[in-house]
Amino acid sequence: RGSGGARVGLCLLCGLPAAGKSTLARALRRRLPQRPGWACALLAYDELIPPEAFRPRAPEAGPQEPSPLLPGWKQSRRELLQCLEGLVRALLTGAPLPGPAQPGWPRFLRCCRRQGLLPAAEGDAGAASRPLLLLLDDNFYYQSMRYEVYQLARKYSLGFCQIFLECPLECCLQRNRLRSDPVPEQTIQLMARKIEMPDLRKNTWEQHSLILSSSDCISEDEYQIMNLLATALENPERPNEEDLEQKEAARAICAASAVHQADQACRRVISEAMQDARGKNLLRSEMKSLAEELNKLKTEFLEDLRQGKTLKIRYSDPAISVISSFQHEATNVVNKYILK
Repeated sequence: RGSGGARVGLCLLCGLPAAGKSTLARALRRRLPQRPGWACALLAYDELIPPEAFRPRAPEAGPQEPSPLLPGWKQSRRELLQCLEGLVRALLTGAPLPGPAQPGWPRFLRCCRRQGLLPAAEGDAGAASRPLLLLLDDNFYYQSMRYEVYQLARKYSLGFCQIFLECPLECCLQRNRLRSDPVPEQTIQLMARKIEMPDLRKNTWEQHSLILSSSDCISEDEYQIMNLLATALENPERPNEEDLEQKEAARAICAASAVHQADQACRRVISEAMQDARGKNLLRSEMKSLAEELNKLKTEFLEDLRQGKTLKIRYSDPAISVISSFQHEATNVVNKYILK
């Protein structure tokens, strides 16, 4: 749960084209809002990734033209994941939806709006009160494709599960031929050779997975499916230790940088204060005492900054607050000597 109180789960529907993923998705969309009263939305990659992303890119300026960093479909998948992250962040925190940074953002927004997701993302209390399951309908034939979504779930502490539809290749090919816009058979055959099923024993991140033989009779598998979804929602993923260690390391680097910044600034303050004192014709012994007192003050201020004891912070940046406070205290110390 984020500060907005939303409970969100991601459910991946995986398998070959025409394995029955869309049929299962439609059945779940009808069933879930009735019992157990969850909100449910379907994000179908076929609708969200434009067809041209799968076509070879024509060379624009001859062989010298540098090739794109990623094929169109890979780039589109990456952009779609970024759109999904923007939606998730808005659902969890109530923060405004991000602007159209990705080319596919308007298409993604239209899909969300049709399914009533935008009120929940924009902080509507009623819309956000029910658990929300986002069904991601795609082939997800490589583990790496599924792992990218898992990483998103882990980053935001979302529920995560997978339903893999196992269907014989010949059955998929027959169903595909009946479609109004069939997938090239060569593509399905190639995918069948490369597809990587969830491995629950090898990959702990795939522990919340179901492998079903067919989606034609959801009633037969309904208990298993509902149990999987409930388990995923009740046991959201957690950031792993590596993530926490990286964040801690970043914080340490940031803190060290703040101390260094404050140290340099305090040195400048001391230098300027000593120059002012010289102009007041102080004795050499007084100049020595003043320097010692200012350096001791600097050491104390920097130690407080290291320990996070920056009291009376007047600025959002602790280093700036320390510098401001040090300047004030240093002026008081100097005045003791020159105004005696």
